Amino acid sequence: MAIATLNGAAIGDEAAFHAACQAELGFPSGYSGTIDAWVDCLSYLRDDDNMTRFKLKPNEVLEIVITDAKKMPADLLEEISFCVGGINERYEDYGEKPALKLTLR
Repeated sequence: MAIATLNGAAIGDEAAFHAACQAELGFPSGYSGTIDAWVDCLSYLRDDDNMTRFKLKPNEVLEIVITDAKKMPADLLEEISFCVGGINERYEDYGEKPALKLTLR
């Protein structure tokens, strides 16, 4: 399983979240730092589009671990959780296994 770790204590707002994700997940330089762009990048984990530094195998999962998650804004965590569910549904709609696991520590 591939793992990306984000430090929730350093993420005080949405801009900090997107900067941390771009650095840790390897989003492209043109990444716009919006939740829609985040969803788009993570929807191509098994493709050759280079939207992240990860290229998952057909049944592989990327675990996104957020340490000190309780220090992040609750509404941001809620939105991230909702989006991970939506991304996994998108994979299932295409006949693939879910590609993301969100772990809050």
